[in-house]
Amino acid sequence: MQDQTLLTRKKMSILHRLIHIFGVIALSYIILVLIMLLIVRPFFIQAFFVPSGSMRPTIHLNDHILVNKFLYRFAEPKFKEIVVFKKPNQAGRFSVMRIIGLPGDTIQVKYGAVVRNGTRLSEPYTLEPDSIYYNFGPYKIPEGKYFVLGDNRNDCIDSHTWGPLERGRILGKVWYIFKPAIHRGAIH
Repeated sequence: MQDQTLLTRKKMSILHRLIHIFGVIALSYIILVLIMLLIVRPFFIQAFFVPSGSMRPTIHLNDHILVNKFLYRFAEPKFKEIVVFKKPNQAGRFSVMRIIGLPGDTIQVKYGAVVRNGTRLSEPYTLEPDSIYYNFGPYKIPEGKYFVLGDNRNDCIDSHTWGPLERGRILGKVWYIFKPAIHRGAIH
């Protein structure tokens, strides 16, 4: 009888340990999720879905991207970086485009190509290099604003349509495509 009681106590002790371990793991998981939701997403890295083909061939329709939101807390966006921003005149909507002009730059589109500060840009990353169907500018970008264009220049509503983008609308730099697997990789 005493052996059975001892055996039952050992079984209960093991069961209590397992329940304790499971509880610690579950609590750790909940804390990790809360950290991700409350700290990482708003301040460091955020995932976005790309609902348009405006950045083809660099980023495709329906790609999922990671955006580094931390970087621009300490540095300004740079020429040719791909950024996610809040769309002008469309509350709650986001877009992805490439910075082509910085504050103080003069941008012009002529003869099928972008000209920045008098120099024609080499843009092998665009869908149709040197074959833009519209003319624009010259336009001097005001301080605190950026000129963004989609890599799919002929099928994109961007700064050539709605003007320069305010710095405060830029959320972060596109860092990585994580889905679908065929497009997976870092963005440079």
